[in-house]
Amino acid sequence: AGVQMIPIQTPVGEFNVWTKRFGNNPRIKILLLHGGPAWTHEYMECFESFFPKEGFEFYEYDQLGSYYSDQPKDSSLWTTERFVEEVEQVRKAIGADANNFYLLGNSWGGLLGMEYALKYQDKMKGLIVANMVASAPEYGKYAEEVLAPQMNPKVLAEIREMEAKKDFANPRYMELLVPNFYKEHACRLKDWPDGLNRSMKHANSEIYTMMQGPSEFGVAGRLANWDIKARLKEIKIPALMIGAKHDTMDPKAMEEQSKMVQRGRYLYCPNGSHLAMWDDQQVFMKGVIQFINDVDRNKF
Repeated sequence: AGVQMIPIQTPVGEFNVWTKRFGNNPRIKILLLHGGPAWTHEYMECFESFFPKEGFEFYEYDQLGSYYSDQPKDSSLWTTERFVEEVEQVRKAIGADANNFYLLGNSWGGLLGMEYALKYQDKMKGLIVANMVASAPEYGKYAEEVLAPQMNPKVLAEIREMEAKKDFANPRYMELLVPNFYKEHACRLKDWPDGLNRSMKHANSEIYTMMQGPSEFGVAGRLANWDIKARLKEIKIPALMIGAKHDTMDPKAMEEQSKMVQRGRYLYCPNGSHLAMWDDQQVFMKGVIQFINDVDRNKF
Protein backbone atom coordinates (compact mmCIF):
# COMPACT_ATOMS: atom_id res chain seq x y z
CA ALA A 1 0.00 0.00 0.00
CA GLY A 2 1.13 3.54 -0.60
CA VAL A 3 1.14 6.71 -2.62
CA GLN A 4 2.01 6.56 -6.30
CA MET A 5 2.20 9.43 -8.76
CA ILE A 6 0.97 8.06 -12.08
CA PRO A 7 2.15 9.74 -15.32
CA ILE A 8 -0.72 10.72 -17.62
CA GLN A 9 -0.32 11.49 -21.31
CA THR A 10 -2.53 14.32 -22.55
CA PRO A 11 -2.78 16.23 -25.85
CA VAL A 12 -0.68 19.01 -24.29
CA GLY A 13 1.99 16.93 -22.55
CA GLU A 14 2.64 14.58 -19.65
CA PHE A 15 1.42 15.25 -16.10
CA ASN A 16 1.21 13.27 -12.88
CA VAL A 17 -1.84 12.28 -10.84
CA TRP A 18 -1.85 11.24 -7.18
CA THR A 19 -3.11 7.82 -6.09
CA LYS A 20 -2.97 5.91 -2.82
CA ARG A 21 -3.46 2.17 -2.66
CA PHE A 22 -4.98 0.27 0.25
CA GLY A 23 -4.90 -3.52 0.48
CA ASN A 24 -3.96 -6.18 -2.02
CA ASN A 25 -6.62 -8.27 -3.73
CA PRO A 26 -6.13 -9.56 -7.27
CA ARG A 27 -9.91 -10.20 -7.52
CA ILE A 28 -11.22 -6.79 -6.39
CA LYS A 29 -9.57 -3.49 -7.31
CA ILE A 30 -11.77 -0.42 -6.74
CA LEU A 31 -10.88 3.03 -8.08
CA LEU A 32 -12.66 5.90 -6.29
CA LEU A 33 -13.70 8.84 -8.46
CA HIS A 34 -14.30 12.02 -6.47
CA GLY A 35 -16.75 14.73 -7.38
CA GLY A 36 -16.36 18.32 -8.42
CA PRO A 37 -14.92 18.43 -10.99
CA ALA A 38 -11.64 19.26 -9.24
CA TRP A 39 -12.54 18.46 -5.66
CA THR A 40 -10.23 15.92 -3.99
CA HIS A 41 -10.09 12.34 -2.72
CA GLU A 42 -10.19 13.64 0.86
CA TYR A 43 -13.95 13.48 1.32
CA MET A 44 -13.84 9.83 0.24
CA GLU A 45 -11.50 8.81 3.05
CA CYS A 46 -14.56 7.28 4.78
CA PHE A 47 -14.05 4.14 2.67
CA GLU A 48 -10.90 3.50 4.71
CA SER A 49 -13.15 2.53 7.64
CA PHE A 50 -15.05 -0.11 5.65
CA PHE A 51 -13.23 -1.57 2.64
CA PRO A 52 -10.12 -2.91 4.44
CA LYS A 53 -12.34 -5.07 6.67
CA GLU A 54 -13.71 -6.69 3.50
CA GLY A 55 -10.27 -7.37 2.09
CA PHE A 56 -10.89 -5.09 -0.89
CA GLU A 57 -8.01 -3.43 -2.72
CA PHE A 58 -8.96 0.18 -3.39
CA TYR A 59 -7.43 3.42 -4.58
CA GLU A 60 -7.99 6.99 -3.52
CA TYR A 61 -7.19 9.26 -6.46
CA ASP A 62 -6.98 12.97 -7.22
CA GLN A 63 -7.90 13.61 -10.83
CA LEU A 64 -5.71 15.93 -12.92
CA GLY A 65 -6.24 19.55 -11.83
CA SER A 66 -7.04 18.53 -8.26
CA TYR A 67 -5.00 19.49 -5.20
CA TYR A 68 -2.62 16.54 -4.84
CA SER A 69 -2.11 16.06 -8.59
CA ASP A 70 -0.58 18.35 -11.20
CA GLN A 71 -2.69 21.41 -11.99
CA PRO A 72 -1.97 22.49 -15.56
CA LYS A 73 -3.56 25.72 -16.77
CA ASP A 74 -4.53 24.71 -20.33
CA SER A 75 -8.34 24.95 -20.40
CA SER A 76 -8.55 22.47 -23.29
CA LEU A 77 -7.83 19.69 -20.77
CA TRP A 78 -11.11 20.07 -18.93
CA THR A 79 -13.43 17.90 -21.00
CA THR A 80 -15.22 14.69 -20.11
CA GLU A 81 -13.52 12.88 -22.98
CA ARG A 82 -10.04 13.78 -21.73
CA PHE A 83 -10.90 12.69 -18.17
CA VAL A 84 -12.12 9.32 -19.50
CA GLU A 85 -8.74 8.72 -21.13
CA GLU A 86 -7.04 9.68 -17.86
CA VAL A 87 -9.03 7.05 -15.96
CA GLU A 88 -8.07 4.46 -18.57
CA GLN A 89 -4.38 5.26 -18.04
CA VAL A 90 -4.81 4.99 -14.26
CA ARG A 91 -6.52 1.61 -14.72
CA LYS A 92 -3.56 0.29 -16.66
CA ALA A 93 -1.11 1.66 -14.09
CA ILE A 94 -2.81 -0.15 -11.19
CA GLY A 95 -2.97 -3.41 -13.11
CA ALA A 96 -6.76 -3.68 -13.14
CA ASP A 97 -8.79 -5.42 -15.86
CA ALA A 98 -12.16 -6.96 -16.71
CA ASN A 99 -11.67 -9.62 -14.05
CA ASN A 100 -11.29 -7.25 -11.10
CA PHE A 101 -11.83 -3.56 -11.95
CA TYR A 102 -14.61 -1.64 -10.20
CA LEU A 103 -15.25 2.09 -10.54
CA LEU A 104 -17.02 3.90 -7.71
CA GLY A 105 -17.86 7.48 -8.59
CA ASN A 106 -19.75 10.10 -6.60
CA SER A 107 -21.40 13.14 -8.20
CA TRP A 108 -19.10 14.28 -11.06
CA GLY A 109 -17.21 11.05 -10.37
CA GLY A 110 -20.41 9.15 -11.14
CA LEU A 111 -20.76 11.06 -14.41
CA LEU A 112 -17.17 10.16 -15.24
CA GLY A 113 -17.77 6.52 -14.28
CA MET A 114 -20.76 6.24 -16.63
CA GLU A 115 -18.82 7.90 -19.47
CA TYR A 116 -15.87 5.57 -18.87
CA ALA A 117 -18.16 2.52 -18.90
CA LEU A 118 -19.70 3.59 -22.22
CA LYS A 119 -16.26 3.48 -23.81
CA TYR A 120 -14.31 0.91 -21.79
CA GLN A 121 -16.76 -1.44 -20.09
CA ASP A 122 -14.87 -4.36 -21.61
CA LYS A 123 -12.11 -3.47 -19.11
CA MET A 124 -14.50 -3.45 -16.11
CA LYS A 125 -16.10 -5.87 -13.66
CA GLY A 126 -18.62 -3.46 -12.09
CA LEU A 127 -19.76 0.16 -11.87
CA ILE A 128 -21.09 2.07 -8.85
CA VAL A 129 -22.72 5.45 -9.48
CA ALA A 130 -23.33 7.30 -6.22
CA ASN A 131 -25.73 10.23 -6.39
CA MET A 132 -25.45 11.26 -10.04
CA VAL A 133 -28.17 11.38 -12.66
CA ALA A 134 -27.46 10.73 -16.33
CA SER A 135 -28.77 14.10 -17.51
CA ALA A 136 -27.48 17.52 -16.45
CA PRO A 137 -30.60 19.31 -17.76
CA GLU A 138 -32.73 17.04 -15.54
CA TYR A 139 -30.43 17.80 -12.60
CA GLY A 140 -30.95 21.52 -13.23
CA LYS A 141 -34.71 21.09 -13.57
CA TYR A 142 -34.91 19.20 -10.26
CA ALA A 143 -32.90 21.93 -8.51
CA GLU A 144 -35.16 24.62 -9.98
CA GLU A 145 -38.56 22.98 -9.59
CA VAL A 146 -38.18 20.78 -6.50
CA LEU A 147 -35.31 21.98 -4.33
CA ALA A 148 -35.46 25.78 -4.82
CA PRO A 149 -39.10 26.06 -3.64
CA GLN A 150 -38.09 24.35 -0.37
CA MET A 151 -35.82 27.29 0.40
CA ASN A 152 -36.78 30.45 2.28
CA PRO A 153 -38.12 32.77 -0.48
CA LYS A 154 -36.07 35.75 0.73
CA VAL A 155 -32.87 33.70 0.77
CA LEU A 156 -33.62 32.29 -2.68
CA ALA A 157 -34.29 35.79 -4.06
CA GLU A 158 -30.92 37.03 -2.77
CA ILE A 159 -29.11 33.99 -4.23
CA ARG A 160 -30.80 34.47 -7.60
CA GLU A 161 -29.93 38.17 -7.58
CA MET A 162 -26.23 37.40 -7.10
CA GLU A 163 -26.39 34.73 -9.81
CA ALA A 164 -27.95 37.19 -12.24
CA LYS A 165 -25.08 39.61 -11.59
CA LYS A 166 -22.55 36.73 -11.70
CA ASP A 167 -21.38 37.97 -8.31
CA PHE A 168 -20.09 34.52 -7.32
CA ALA A 169 -16.92 35.77 -5.65
CA ASN A 170 -19.08 37.58 -3.11
CA PRO A 171 -18.62 35.70 0.21
CA ARG A 172 -22.32 36.23 0.84
CA TYR A 173 -23.13 33.76 -1.97
CA MET A 174 -21.68 30.75 -0.12
CA GLU A 175 -22.76 32.17 3.24
CA LEU A 176 -26.32 31.70 2.02
CA LEU A 177 -25.83 28.45 0.12
CA VAL A 178 -24.03 26.47 2.83
CA PRO A 179 -26.74 26.57 5.53
CA ASN A 180 -29.72 26.75 3.16
CA PHE A 181 -28.67 24.30 0.46
CA TYR A 182 -25.46 22.40 1.19
CA LYS A 183 -26.46 21.51 4.78
CA GLU A 184 -29.84 20.31 3.50
CA HIS A 185 -28.85 18.50 0.31
CA ALA A 186 -25.06 17.95 0.19
CA CYS A 187 -24.20 16.70 3.67
CA ARG A 188 -26.72 16.73 6.51
CA LEU A 189 -24.32 15.97 9.36
CA LYS A 190 -24.34 18.73 11.97
CA ASP A 191 -20.54 18.82 12.01
CA TRP A 192 -19.04 18.17 8.62
CA PRO A 193 -16.28 15.52 8.49
CA ASP A 194 -12.70 16.74 8.42
CA GLY A 195 -12.14 15.11 5.03
CA LEU A 196 -15.07 17.00 3.50
CA ASN A 197 -13.85 20.31 4.92
CA ARG A 198 -10.37 19.68 3.52
CA SER A 199 -11.78 18.70 0.14
CA MET A 200 -13.81 21.92 -0.07
CA LYS A 201 -10.81 23.97 1.03
CA HIS A 202 -8.57 22.32 -1.57
CA ALA A 203 -11.06 22.39 -4.46
CA ASN A 204 -9.78 23.94 -7.69
CA SER A 205 -12.53 26.54 -8.14
CA GLU A 206 -11.28 27.57 -11.59
CA ILE A 207 -11.90 24.11 -13.09
CA TYR A 208 -15.03 23.53 -11.00
CA THR A 209 -16.65 26.77 -12.18
CA MET A 210 -15.62 26.16 -15.78
CA MET A 211 -17.27 22.73 -15.90
CA GLN A 212 -19.98 22.69 -13.21
CA GLY A 213 -20.75 26.36 -12.67
CA PRO A 214 -20.53 28.44 -9.47
CA SER A 215 -22.13 25.93 -7.08
CA GLU A 216 -23.97 22.61 -6.64
CA PHE A 217 -27.27 24.51 -6.96
CA GLY A 218 -27.86 23.44 -10.55
CA VAL A 219 -25.32 23.20 -13.37
CA ALA A 220 -24.19 26.08 -15.59
CA GLY A 221 -20.71 25.27 -16.95
CA ARG A 222 -19.43 23.10 -19.80
CA LEU A 223 -21.49 20.20 -18.44
CA ALA A 224 -24.82 22.08 -18.64
CA ASN A 225 -26.08 20.12 -21.66
CA TRP A 226 -24.48 16.78 -20.81
CA ASP A 227 -26.99 13.95 -21.22
CA ILE A 228 -26.31 10.24 -21.76
CA LYS A 229 -29.65 8.91 -20.52
CA ALA A 230 -30.50 7.40 -23.90
CA ARG A 231 -27.21 5.50 -23.89
CA LEU A 232 -27.55 3.82 -20.49
CA LYS A 233 -29.02 0.75 -22.21
CA GLU A 234 -25.54 0.15 -23.69
CA ILE A 235 -24.04 -0.57 -20.25
CA LYS A 236 -23.88 -4.36 -19.90
CA ILE A 237 -21.75 -4.78 -16.79
CA PRO A 238 -23.32 -4.95 -13.32
CA ALA A 239 -24.13 -1.40 -12.20
CA LEU A 240 -25.30 -0.09 -8.84
CA MET A 241 -27.15 3.24 -8.82
CA ILE A 242 -27.39 5.00 -5.45
CA GLY A 243 -30.00 7.61 -4.65
CA ALA A 244 -30.87 9.43 -1.42
CA LYS A 245 -33.98 11.13 -0.10
CA HIS A 246 -32.42 14.57 0.45
CA ASP A 247 -29.99 14.47 -2.50
CA THR A 248 -29.36 17.28 -4.98
CA MET A 249 -30.28 14.58 -7.53
CA ASP A 250 -33.76 13.10 -7.89
CA PRO A 251 -33.66 9.66 -6.19
CA LYS A 252 -36.46 8.47 -8.50
CA ALA A 253 -34.24 9.26 -11.48
CA MET A 254 -31.47 7.18 -9.91
CA GLU A 255 -33.90 4.27 -9.51
CA GLU A 256 -34.98 4.67 -13.13
CA GLN A 257 -31.33 4.53 -14.23
CA SER A 258 -30.89 1.21 -12.46
CA LYS A 259 -33.60 -0.20 -14.76
CA MET A 260 -32.18 1.40 -17.91
CA VAL A 261 -28.80 -0.33 -17.73
CA GLN A 262 -28.80 -4.02 -18.64
CA ARG A 263 -27.79 -5.40 -15.23
CA GLY A 264 -28.69 -2.76 -12.68
CA ARG A 265 -29.44 -2.57 -8.98
CA TYR A 266 -30.77 0.35 -6.98
CA LEU A 267 -29.74 1.38 -3.47
CA TYR A 268 -31.87 3.95 -1.63
CA CYS A 269 -30.52 5.89 1.35
CA PRO A 270 -33.58 7.17 3.29
CA ASN A 271 -31.58 9.51 5.53
CA GLY A 272 -28.94 10.51 3.02
CA SER A 273 -28.15 13.48 0.80
CA HIS A 274 -25.60 14.01 -1.98
CA LEU A 275 -22.88 12.60 0.25
CA ALA A 276 -24.89 9.65 1.55
CA MET A 277 -21.54 7.91 2.12
CA TRP A 278 -21.36 10.20 5.15
CA ASP A 279 -24.87 11.05 6.30
CA ASP A 280 -26.48 7.64 5.69
CA GLN A 281 -23.24 5.74 6.04
CA GLN A 282 -24.39 2.33 7.29
CA VAL A 283 -27.03 1.91 4.56
CA PHE A 284 -24.66 3.22 1.90
CA MET A 285 -21.66 1.08 2.81
CA LYS A 286 -23.67 -2.09 3.43
CA GLY A 287 -25.28 -1.78 -0.01
CA VAL A 288 -22.01 -1.03 -1.81
CA ILE A 289 -20.16 -3.89 -0.11
CA GLN A 290 -23.03 -6.30 -0.84
CA PHE A 291 -22.99 -5.31 -4.52
CA ILE A 292 -19.23 -5.78 -4.88
CA ASN A 293 -19.31 -9.16 -3.13
CA ASP A 294 -22.28 -10.33 -5.22
CA VAL A 295 -20.54 -9.38 -8.47
CA ASP A 296 -17.30 -11.00 -7.29
CA ARG A 297 -19.13 -14.24 -6.44
CA ASN A 298 -21.17 -14.21 -9.65
CA LYS A 299 -24.37 -13.91 -7.61
CA PHE A 300 -25.50 -10.75 -9.36
